Amino acid sequence: MSAALQVLDGGVGTTVQDLGRRGRRHWGVALAGALDPWWARAAHALLDNPPEAALLELRLLGPRLRAEGAAVRVAVVGDVAATVERTAGARQPLPGWCSVTLQPGDALRLGAVQGLAYVAVAGGLDVPLVLGSRATHERTAMGGLQGRALRVGDRLPCAAADADPGVERRADPLPDDDGPIRVLWGPQDDHFTPAARALFVQADWRLTPERDRMGMRLVGPALEHLTPAHADIVSDGVAPGAIQVPASGQPIVLLADAQTVGGYPKIATVIQADLGRLARWPAARPLRFLAVTLEQARVALHARRDAWAAWAARRQAWRPPGYLDEARLYGANLISGVLRAALDDAPWAGLEEGE
Repeated sequence: MSAALQVLDGGVGTTVQDLGRRGRRHWGVALAGALDPWWARAAHALLDNPPEAALLELRLLGPRLRAEGAAVRVAVVGDVAATVERTAGARQPLPGWCSVTLQPGDALRLGAVQGLAYVAVAGGLDVPLVLGSRATHERTAMGGLQGRALRVGDRLPCAAADADPGVERRADPLPDDDGPIRVLWGPQDDHFTPAARALFVQADWRLTPERDRMGMRLVGPALEHLTPAHADIVSDGVAPGAIQVPASGQPIVLLADAQTVGGYPKIATVIQADLGRLARWPAARPLRFLAVTLEQARVALHARRDAWAAWAARRQAWRPPGYLDEARLYGANLISGVLRAALDDAPWAGLEEGE
C-alpha cells in the first residue's frame, strides 16, 4: 500500500490548497490557493518541498490524520494545538513550526486554530490537478478532494518519508509586521467623500463573524458615497485584496476564493505583502489601514521576500521528544552484550554475546 494520510476527523474548514490557479481570472476562474502563501511556503520549506506543492490549510478546528502504508513526514506551521498519537499509546505534544515523522498507524491530532495553520507532507499531497492547480474552491466544487473540505473516511495520497525519522526540522515563527494593514487607494476611491476617505484610514475596524475564504466583512463607521448612485458601478474586475464598500458603508475585503467581477465601488486594495497577515487577523483585534504609494508597496513586498529568505536560512535540525535512536545507542554501549528484559524460560536467555 502506498503512503497516505487517512482522515479520522475532518475538523472544521480544512481544505487542500496550493498557490492557486494563476492567470485564469479572465475565464471567470477564481484564484483559490493558500490564504497566506508565506506561511504555506514555510510549511513546505521545513520539508524541502517545492513551494507549489499541495498541503492542508486549517481554519477554525484542525483534523485528525493517521499515517497508512508507509511512514509519512509532516510539518505544522501556525498557532494550533497538535499532538502525535503513537501506535504504542504514547502521546507527544508537537510544537508549531516543526516537522515530525508518522510511522504507519501513528496519528496527528490538531485542535483549535488561531487564525490559520498549515500542514504539509513531504513530497506534497497527490490529489488531481484541475486547471493547473490542486487548490480547493468550494463554491465551484473544484480541486482538492472533490472540491470540498475534508471529512471522515477521506484518504490523502502522499510520498513515503525517505530520510532518518529522528532528524526533523524546526524554526521560529516567521516574523510578522504588527502595524496597520497597508493599502493602495482605489480603483474607485473617487466614489467616496473626502471625509469617508479620511475615516477609512483613521477608524478602528472590527471583523464580523461573516468571514470565510471568499472574504471578510468589517464593521465600523459608515463610509459615505458621494451620492446614492455612487454605491454601485458597472461590474468590473476584482482581485484578492480589493475592498468593496456597498450602500451600507461597511467594507468587504475580498480574499483568495473571491469572485472575478463585482458591482460595488472599491475604495482601496490591500497590498500583496500584507494580504496573508490580514487573512489570519485575530477576530477580537481592532484593525487599521494605512494608505501607501505603489513604490512603497513594492518595497514592502521585497522586504517580505527578504524576511522569508532570512527565516528559511535559520531552519534547524532537531529530534522530537521521546525519539530513541537504537542503532546509535547500541553502537555506544560499553559492555559486550545487551540484556533484553523479556520473560523467558531460562533466566539469562536474553543475554546475546557480541550484539
